[in-house]
Amino acid sequence: MAAMKPRTGDGPMEVVREPRKLVMRIPTDGGGRLVVELNDDEAQALKDALSGVVKGN
Repeated sequence: MAAMKPRTGDGPMEVVREPRKLVMRIPTDGGGRLVVELNDDEAQALKDALSGVVKGN
């Protein structure tokens, strides 16, 4: 049986490149992380969508 590790939302948002995809880990309220796998086209579409609503850039 695997060791039980506490699931916390503490920590930074992170994105790492793996051989065929990008993996984004986002801390969530209540603990845990949302993990999203994206290819380059999906990541660009997300960037474009966010840039339209994020203030200050």
